[in-house]
Amino acid sequence: MILDVDLRHRQGAFTLDARFQSEGRLTALFGPSGSGKTTLVNAIGGLLRPTQGRICVKERVLVDTRQGIFVPKHRRRIGYVFQEARLFPHLNVRQNLHFGRWFTPKRERVADFHAVTELLGIAHLLDRWPSTLSGGEKQRVAIGRALLSDPQLLLMDEPLASLDEERKAEIYPYIDRLRDEGDVPMVLVSHSVPEIARLATSIVVLNDGRVTASGLASDILRHPRFFPQAGLVEAGALVEARVLRHEEAYGLTVLQAAAGTLTVSRLNLPVGAPVRMRLRARDIILSLAPPEGISALNVLPGTVVAIEEVEGSGVDVTLACGSDSIVASVTRKSMERLGIKVGLPVQAIVKSVAFDRDALGTVHAKNM
Repeated sequence: MILDVDLRHRQGAFTLDARFQSEGRLTALFGPSGSGKTTLVNAIGGLLRPTQGRICVKERVLVDTRQGIFVPKHRRRIGYVFQEARLFPHLNVRQNLHFGRWFTPKRERVADFHAVTELLGIAHLLDRWPSTLSGGEKQRVAIGRALLSDPQLLLMDEPLASLDEERKAEIYPYIDRLRDEGDVPMVLVSHSVPEIARLATSIVVLNDGRVTASGLASDILRHPRFFPQAGLVEAGALVEARVLRHEEAYGLTVLQAAAGTLTVSRLNLPVGAPVRMRLRARDIILSLAPPEGISALNVLPGTVVAIEEVEGSGVDVTLACGSDSIVASVTRKSMERLGIKVGLPVQAIVKSVAFDRDALGTVHAKNM
């Protein structure tokens, strides 16, 4: 088990009561402002002492209030990346990176400087000063500095929150690589559904200081009830695929998933490259027969395996499409009119709008 948390902490009028376990390479803590995400990562990182409870990282007990165990933060072997990069302005990039090693005994230093800088794409920045870096470059250097401290766990408290969309797009692929190729599991604090859909392997949902759901990202993201702020706008299924071919004449890429083939706008990826995408429930239309005379390019045959009522007039219909599961949000009226029930074969029509840049991310072979 990578992370095992069972704690309670009172801070003024706010009480955090969180219990969850995660084996994910990247565990996302998701929830609205004030839900307890930062309080939780601060407890894991040793920046606060919880009132009561137990925290274990890779079977190592960091906190156990019953046994009087509280490992101080400088001995926890946990890296921390904040919203702001917090680089030292009087040190260049190389010196900032080496600073991360000062707190790790020489005999315990295993992180390879060259490998980390290549993984994060910052080798060409080593002689630059922080003031000359973009926001995305600063965050990549901050992540590198944390990795060079040889942590057993990397905490990232909304590291992309202060970046614009262009800078976020710049840094996403490096976090993808770190998740899939690195040896350090991560905990990412976020309030962005597209962000956690792109990056997370596991998700812990927090609301009012309580864990309302935890599990694999592919399971959690299917259910709008876990995301009351975003609701139907963002809930959906995660699907992994590979680039099958490019249709250059039309500026399109065809992906092969277990559910079938899916066509998206041209991706700058080679044939065979793995891709992770999010099919939003609101972007799936159901049909009882293969549709004709429509513009949608993506139609997946499937079978209804579950129907779940949600607030308002809608229901979530889960389909088995090959070995993939996808979810469609439809109205109760549509469900009754079509006679949708468990076991019914249907056609899932996927609108092209489902394939925006936030919904697509690379998945490296180690994670497939």
